[in-house]
Amino acid sequence: MSGHSKWATIKHKKGALDAKRGKIFTRLIKEISIAAKNGGGDPDSNPRLRTAILAAKSENMPADNIKRAIQRGTGELPGVNYEEFTLEGYGPGGVAILLDINTDNRNRTVSEIRHAFSKNGGNMAEAGAVSWMFHKKGDIVVAKSAAKEDDLMGIVLDAGAEDLRDDGENWEVLSEASAYEAVLEAVKKAGITPVSSEVTMIPQNYIKLEGAAANTMIRLMEALEEHDDVQNVHANFDIDQKLLEEVAG
Repeated sequence: MSGHSKWATIKHKKGALDAKRGKIFTRLIKEISIAAKNGGGDPDSNPRLRTAILAAKSENMPADNIKRAIQRGTGELPGVNYEEFTLEGYGPGGVAILLDINTDNRNRTVSEIRHAFSKNGGNMAEAGAVSWMFHKKGDIVVAKSAAKEDDLMGIVLDAGAEDLRDDGENWEVLSEASAYEAVLEAVKKAGITPVSSEVTMIPQNYIKLEGAAANTMIRLMEALEEHDDVQNVHANFDIDQKLLEEVAG
């Protein structure tokens, strides 16, 4: 059972609250700008930008916001110069944590993230300590009520997916990052609305957490995700769905 997809589902349910705080839009704008800066402003020839725009549209970001974010990335409009890098660390029980960072002040961000780890039962690690445990994949979560296993299996495998996993209340569809758009499009064409969908870092294995360790892990995840310079948090924990929902509520 994938702790990752459970957490992604919980985050999606909390999305409306996060959007009110502007967190989602801020992170998406950063991602669009960096994607445009690195690969150009044409989504047809820039897969990363195309994926970022899809994510922005799924959160109902206005087209003008998307356009301005692209123009800041390409230099057509003035904008902040962001640095992109990863940070690594450990949580309770030896859980591996990988952070995607976009910041205009590396030293400040590293210091603040180190503090967030130490305050919430974790610690920073050297570069390369945990990143080898993760692989970049397309991850699409579909509620079991939205599709039967055999039907969904046929749809996603024909579109290039690698695997369909049973994750309790949901199906989790995994693919190579390069096949993500085709698989997502196939799911939507079949009239199925995913609970969540993204290109993310999937761990090779999971560490089961319960009790105090689980609660500490959730606090650490929330502290890291609330930081403005953290684009994504990837971790290899598995926590009971009911506990996750209680905390999210």
